[in-house]
Order: sequence, then C-alpha cells, then structure tokens
Amino acid sequence: MKVLFTHSYFLNFDPKQLKTKTPFPPLATLYAAALLRENGFDVKLADLQFSSSAEEIREHINDFKPDVFVIYDDSFNYLTKMCLTNMREAAFDMQKVAKEYNIPVIVSSSDATDHLEKYFSHGADYIIIGEAEQTLLELVNVIKKGNLSNVSLINGLVFLSENTITKTPPRMVIKDLDELPLPAWDLVDIVPYKKTWLNGHGYFSINFVTTRGCPYKCNWCAKPIYGNRYNSHSPQSIAKQIKELQTKFGFTHIWFADDIFGLKPNWLKEFNTAIQALNVKVKYKIQSRADLLLEDENIKYLAQSGCEEVWMGAESGSQKVLNAMDKGTTLEQIKEATQLLKKHAIKPCFFLQFGYTGELMEDIKKTLQLVSELKPHDIGISVSYPLPGTKFYETVKKDLIEKQNWKDSDDLHLMFNSSYKADFYRYLQRFVHYKFRTTQAQELLKNKQVNKRMLLGSYYYFKQLNLKKKLQAIEPDASSLF
Repeated sequence: MKVLFTHSYFLNFDPKQLKTKTPFPPLATLYAAALLRENGFDVKLADLQFSSSAEEIREHINDFKPDVFVIYDDSFNYLTKMCLTNMREAAFDMQKVAKEYNIPVIVSSSDATDHLEKYFSHGADYIIIGEAEQTLLELVNVIKKGNLSNVSLINGLVFLSENTITKTPPRMVIKDLDELPLPAWDLVDIVPYKKTWLNGHGYFSINFVTTRGCPYKCNWCAKPIYGNRYNSHSPQSIAKQIKELQTKFGFTHIWFADDIFGLKPNWLKEFNTAIQALNVKVKYKIQSRADLLLEDENIKYLAQSGCEEVWMGAESGSQKVLNAMDKGTTLEQIKEATQLLKKHAIKPCFFLQFGYTGELMEDIKKTLQLVSELKPHDIGISVSYPLPGTKFYETVKKDLIEKQNWKDSDDLHLMFNSSYKADFYRYLQRFVHYKFRTTQAQELLKNKQVNKRMLLGSYYYFKQLNLKKKLQAIEPDASSLF
C-alpha cells in the first residue's frame, strides 16, 4: 500500500522567511513516514517547501499513484503553529487535487485541529488530533483492510459520520521516544536546504528534537499536538543521531526545536558526556526558560557540548504582564540567566511579545528598558496571538476582530481590541528592532568591530526616526518610549 506524505509549509508563500533563508526540513513528517515504512508501507515524501504552487502535488500523485494522501505538518516548527492562511489555502488546494483522484485524505496539523469544519469542507476525510504517528498507523491499516467501520475504534481521530463531526477519545502520548524509528531523512532532498543556508549564512544548519511537549502553562501557548506532557529521547540516542547524520549531510549547526531543551535531571550532563565520547563537533541553539537557566553547572554542560545561542521567552519587562500570562518567571530570573549565559560565552536571545491584554505604555517602556539593560545578542518580537484552546483566547474572545489568522509570519496584525490600535503594534515591533540594531551598531563601532550590522547602523537609525513619528501620530503617549 502506497502512502504519499506532504506538508503545507511553502517558503515562497512567506516573504519574511524566504528572505531570512533559514529553511528546515519537515521533521515531524519524517518521523511519521519512518514509522509507516517500518510497518511495511511504501512511502514517499512530496516536500513542497521550495515549490511555488500547491498544484505541484499533482505531479507527485501522478508519479507515485498513492492509495492514501497525508498532509502531515511539522509540529516541531513554530511557523506551522501560527496557522497562517497562506498555508491553510495551500493545504485546501492539495486536498482538492487528491480528491480528484479519489484518494483518501488524512491531515495532521495545528490548524486542522483548530478548524475542523473548514478542513472537512475542503476535502479532508480524517483529521488526527494530538500526537499522530500511532493514530496514523492504525488508520492506514484500517483503510488497507477496507474495514472503515473500525475507524471509530481508533483513538485521537476526527471524521465525518452522516455529515456530523465525530471525535474518538484522545490518544495517550508516547512516553519512550526512543521506541520510534529514526526520522526518514533519506526521503528529503537535502540539496536545496544546504544551498540556501550556505548562500545566506555561510554555514548549514539542520533541525533535531530531543523532547515532545511542555509542562508549563503560559496561558497564551497552544499545545494541540503534544499537550502538557513532557517526554524525551535519551541523550545517548540523540548524540548518536547527530554523529551519523553529520557524516551524511555535513552540517555544522543544529537548531533543537524542543519547546524546552534539557529539562529532565542530569539530561544535559549525560548529553555532554555522550557528545564528548563520540567526538562530535557542532554548534547549536536551543529554546528554554529563564528559571531553567540558573544553575552554573548546567550552563557549563551546554557550553561544553556546543551550545552557542539560547532563546528564552523573556516576553516582557513588566512583571505585571508576566504574571498575567501565567509565565511563572520573574524579571530577576531573566537577568540572572542572561548574566550566567554570558559568563559561559553563550549568546542570550529574547523572545518578546507586545499587545497582551492589559499591557500599557509603561509596561512597554519597561520591556525596552530590559533589552537596553541586558543587551541580549538578538531579539524576536511578536504581538499576542489568541489561539483557540488557550485561556488567553477565552479572555479576549469577546474582543476578537473579524481577522482570525495571519496571512504570513510578517503579518503581525493584532487580532483583538487591546490597549492600542493594531498599527501601533506593527510599527512598535519594527521600531524596537531598529532601535536594538542601532544600539548594537554603536557598540560594534565603539569596539572597532567592522561587520554588516555595524555598517548598517545609519540605516537602522534613520528607520527608527521615521517609526517614532508614526508611533506618536497614532499614540501621542508613545513619546515616553523614546
């Protein structure tokens, strides 16, 4: 039985990410394809990330002639969690093509979980809820045997029954991730990924995951796939995978896409030991929380094993806002973690979020002051995004506007009525970036370090001045930020 896999992330439909030139293969899709292949199915991946049209799926269908078509989005990549309308429409277009060939369509994605009716109305036959590998395996076995009445016995599934959406009980997540086969990397044409990275950055980075899930309860964070459970691969298995794949692909950098890296006791120590034992030389970046970065010994293990960047969810310089988010971290922890990372020559980077309900100009000012004081290596800025299923969504539900999803990752439209107008937050995001880059350029100039950021200092400065005027035109009180 032939199963054709694809995903709905198209780089060409996201101008910001196309310009950034940091593409990663659909890792979750490769895990699912590997499991089906291990169980005797003939699988192919139609990786359309570099394609210009969803219509290109037709060529893969004609060539492979699959019995089942699976749109399986990479749940480890934050870009797919945004539920971008450009990607949703691409998924609908691919579903439509598959239905022309009378091929059953199975979908696993955050967006499908949040918008069941829309996906069913555009041709989906089955939507998988939660961790999907085992559910998918059971479903394709039922389809293979022709016992479609048995789909109701499969946990973690949604389907139409007499035009009514029917959900089966949720599926328990996999506890021992080492039981899964290794991702089917051989299904990926790695050449365009490597070429894009080398041309854009001079090195090649690839994505790994060591864990699934996050046990923390930030009330704006949706977890439709892995939930609040936290399970991990063994550090020894990850080190072995890195060694083998580095020999095959020649990457020198890794993005660990875990929500939280190295949370389990002694995991970082054992990972460092395993990396050293295999003589693996690789740089990597991770995501973590300030309150998990306060042990000097753990930061030492990160540094020794190759960690060069840590992205922490600082979110805000206002403790009031952090508390409202149920973030569970303090400003003092952010400061202490930043200092400790710098001590071990690891670059601290901040995720920041503006527009959270109740945030006022004085809170925004505190965030700018935090960045100015701590001088992170880099920042990533977003505006609060209400995702269905979160406490935050329920809080702002009455204030939602008609626009419910971003078109692409640079849309940044505030989708609920908050303290200030949507354009204010869009300009604020850009202003803070340019202010940050201007300050960095000034520091580089002071230290006589000539690089691209230093040379762009004047450009950043004048962009910042223009945005100041726009911010003040919308909100006169914004002058307090300057």
